[in-house]
Amino acid sequence: MKKILLFLSLVCALSSSVSVMAQRVYRSEFVTYDTREDARARKRPESLNFRTIAPTFDSEKDGVKIYTQKFEVPASWNDYNAYLHLENVQSAYLLMLNGEVVAEVEDDRTPADFMVSPWLRQGENTLIIALYQSNYAAIQQQDEHPARKIFSGSHLFAQRKLHIFDFSAEIVPNSTREYGILELDVIAQNNFNYEETIAIGYDIYGPDGKLIEYTVRELTIPGHSCDTLRIRADIYHSYNYKWGGNKGQAPLYSLMLYTKRNGMIYEYIPFKRGFGRTEYADGKIIRFDKPVNLIRRRYCSAATESTTATEIAELKREGANTLVVDYPQPAWFYSLCDKMGMYVIDRANINAPKASTERVVGGTPSNDPTLCEEYINRVKAMYFRSRNHSCIIGFMLGGRAGNGYNMYKAYEYLTSVEARRPIIYEAAEGEWNNDSLEMTR
Repeated sequence: MKKILLFLSLVCALSSSVSVMAQRVYRSEFVTYDTREDARARKRPESLNFRTIAPTFDSEKDGVKIYTQKFEVPASWNDYNAYLHLENVQSAYLLMLNGEVVAEVEDDRTPADFMVSPWLRQGENTLIIALYQSNYAAIQQQDEHPARKIFSGSHLFAQRKLHIFDFSAEIVPNSTREYGILELDVIAQNNFNYEETIAIGYDIYGPDGKLIEYTVRELTIPGHSCDTLRIRADIYHSYNYKWGGNKGQAPLYSLMLYTKRNGMIYEYIPFKRGFGRTEYADGKIIRFDKPVNLIRRRYCSAATESTTATEIAELKREGANTLVVDYPQPAWFYSLCDKMGMYVIDRANINAPKASTERVVGGTPSNDPTLCEEYINRVKAMYFRSRNHSCIIGFMLGGRAGNGYNMYKAYEYLTSVEARRPIIYEAAEGEWNNDSLEMTR
C-alpha cells in the first residue's frame, strides 16, 4: 500500500496517512427516499441528501489507476451520517477522501458500504479511488466481470444521526398454519452524544394492493447506541399468496419503513417480501412443511437487468427453479428473482481452486490463518446484503477453494447469524462445515 500512497501523493499532491481506517458497514443494501411517491416508484433523483458517485479516470502508473470525483457537502450534513456505496469497481481498491485513507478493499465483486462522515467536510470534497492488482488474487479466480460501466450503481447518501440502520423482515406461517405473521425487526441508531427518541413507522400492503396494517412506535436510545424495535403483526389470507414453489409463484407484499420527528417524516425505506419460510431439515429444503424439489442452474446476472430477466425467464421455461451464483450479485438481481419466483443460493466471493486438496497450514488460501479475516469479511458482506430477499434459500461459503481453518471459521460465523437456511460448501468433502450433501451433488 505504501507504493500506492506514494504515487497518490506525487500525482495528486496529497499527504495521506499510511494506516487504513476501515469503516465498512455490513447491512441490508438500501437507500432512503425523501417522499413516499419516490420510494414506491424506486425513483432516486439527485437531492440534498443523495449523490451519484461516478469517478472519472485521472492517471495511471505502475499498474495503479487513479479515479477522482469532486462533490459538494452542505452544512446540514453535520447532523447526518454519510454512507458511500461502491460497486462495479472491477479491481481491488484504495478509497481516499480529502487526502486521507478510508479503506482498502480486496474483494472487488461484492458491493461495499462505508460510513464516511469523519472524512467529509463542508463545501467541496475530493474522492480518490486507486485501483490495483489484488494481493489476494488467488482466492477469487473467476471469469471476467460482466460488461457493466465501472462504478455504475455507486452512490453517496446521508441519513440523520438518529436513523434506521438496518432491518430484517419475514412473513411466515403461524403455528396453526392458518395465516401469516409479519416478523419485522428494525435496528435504529443514535449517533448523537445524548439520549434521543425516534418514532419508527411502517405500513404493509398485500399483493392485491390493499392496506393491511400500519403503525408508528417510539424508541428511546442512549447516545452512540443502537436498539431494536420488534414488530409482530398477523397477516390474514396470506395462504392465498404463497411465494415460491415449483410453479414459481411470486406474489409480494409491499412494506415501507419511515422515521418521524416532531411530526415530520425524514426518510422512507421501501422493500418487498413474499409469504413463506425456508427451512432446512433432514437434508431437504422445506417450504410450507413440504420438501422442495430443487432444479438448479449455475447462473450470474448479465450486464443489464432487462437481459437478465429474459435469461431467467428462459431458464424457468426449461424447468429450472433455483439459481446458484458464483459471487454476490447486484441488488437488482435478487429483487428480480423475488419478482419472478426464482430461488437463489447466494455465494461469497471466494474461489481458489489451485492446490485445493492440500491440508497443510498455508498449503491453500483456505487453510492460511493470515487470510481468516478476509474470508469472514467476504461471507459477512454476502450474507447481510441478500438475507432479506424471499428468493434466498441458502448460502455458499465459496467455490471450490479447498478446506481448512478459514472455511471452518467462515462456517461458524454464518451459522451464528443464520439459524434456518443451510450453509453450503461443495469442497467440504465430508467435513462438518457443510449442511447439505444433497446440494453438493
